[in-house]
Amino acid sequence: MIVLKGPQDQLLAALQSVAGIVERRHTLPILANILMKRVGDEVEFISSDLEIQIRTRAPFAGDAEPFATTVGARKLIDILKSLPADQICSLSSSQNKLTLQAGKSRFTLQTLPAEDFPLVQEAPDFGPAFAVPQATLKALINQVHFAMAVHDIRFYLNGILFVAEGKTLTLVATDGHRLALAQAELEIEMPKQEVILPRKTVLELQRLLKDSSKDENAAIEMRFSSNQARFAFSGMEFVTKLVEGKFPDYNRVIPKGHRHHLVLGRQPLLAALQRAAILTSEKFKAVRLSFADNLLTIAASNAEQEEAKEEIEIDYGGDPIETGFNVTYLTDVLANMPQEMVGLDLHDSASSALFSIPERTDFKYVVMPMRI
Repeated sequence: MIVLKGPQDQLLAALQSVAGIVERRHTLPILANILMKRVGDEVEFISSDLEIQIRTRAPFAGDAEPFATTVGARKLIDILKSLPADQICSLSSSQNKLTLQAGKSRFTLQTLPAEDFPLVQEAPDFGPAFAVPQATLKALINQVHFAMAVHDIRFYLNGILFVAEGKTLTLVATDGHRLALAQAELEIEMPKQEVILPRKTVLELQRLLKDSSKDENAAIEMRFSSNQARFAFSGMEFVTKLVEGKFPDYNRVIPKGHRHHLVLGRQPLLAALQRAAILTSEKFKAVRLSFADNLLTIAASNAEQEEAKEEIEIDYGGDPIETGFNVTYLTDVLANMPQEMVGLDLHDSASSALFSIPERTDFKYVVMPMRI
């Protein structure tokens, strides 16, 4: 039976849109596969890791009768990547095998039964749907994703706090050492939501969401239940489990009333920090920042007694301040900001630093100092 037939680039795009969550190694071998289902004139592609499920459909020629199977995602994608983009590919099924033919190339892949594929059990009580621009949500994710924790025992930190209230959408991420907050004002009124999206979901949304607000499918529709979220965008349906737990009170973390406010060129500061980072200790990644008499001095050293020193002229006339930070925490935020200038608020050497966008209140990044 011919499961589908169509251009290589169209098939590859459909598979890649759902394959991001597929794990290479899993206790259930079938979770390394993608479920393919023939539905009329379209083929449905579904991936799952038991907590996240992504589904998309695309029109492909092929035999009309309903059919479903699962096949290894990575092998099929790698094969398609190696073929010419304008090649016409066909997938045919016979005796628990799937055969891919393209030009004079032929590949036979093992399949597993579609009925064994573990679909995510969707919640029966999703709340009201609302839509926001894909470009807006992606921009917010880009501004905070790097501050998420990775495999933290405080599981509620391994993701992003998503807060919708009125017309304000707020995303917050923290790993306990730094916190990033980004906000956007929307044209629509949203139902009140406060949920924690898992790290894997956030990174997958970041990969799949479109940047352009001009795209005709540029809205993302969202619905939430008590323990799940469902997103629909660009012809895809995305269901994910939510992180349970209480996110820290981010308003208490954001410092207020710092004595010193500076405006710095983002790119020169980033470049200086990246150079100094070369000679930081591999374990601590510490840099020392000294502010005095219109000069910022960045210093780093390591166990081999190697040293780096950078100087940047700044507009600063306050008391001398010398403080230390993990250089990665500083370069992360600067590398993910598109603005030319960055605001920096300081109080003293023992206090956290607050990065912001000059003359705006919709982005805040707090980083705790290091003792050097």
